[in-house]
Amino acid sequence: MAVRAVRGATQLDSDTREHMLERVAEMVTDVMESNGLEVDDFISVIFTATSDLVSEFPAYAARRLGFGDIPLLCARELEIDGSMPRVVRMMAHVETDLPRADVTHCYLHGAAALRKDLTRTRSVPDEDEAEGSGS
Repeated sequence: MAVRAVRGATQLDSDTREHMLERVAEMVTDVMESNGLEVDDFISVIFTATSDLVSEFPAYAARRLGFGDIPLLCARELEIDGSMPRVVRMMAHVETDLPRADVTHCYLHGAAALRKDLTRTRSVPDEDEAEGSGS
């Protein structure tokens, strides 16, 4: 079993507590499902948030998913001119049999634009877009 790092990012529409918890839980769950991971596979997770997000700690969303005994850390993302607003990023260290090249990094919503070089990057439609799609 190897230790791998898996990345994720999501962009929030607004800085509200419930929206933060929803988007971060979605990102963590997507990372888990995309890589066949269970909570016990996680060694640690580092979350960063842009300075315009202050409504809740991103790690609290992971705690609510059962990450109670996994070391989690929240930090502030660098403030670079022109950088994308309202973004939460994660880097998780996990135990997995996946080769490094097969690890799926998940960039959701507007954050999909951050890593267009990753072929597995996808955009999740917003609720309004999903309702209008007929799906």
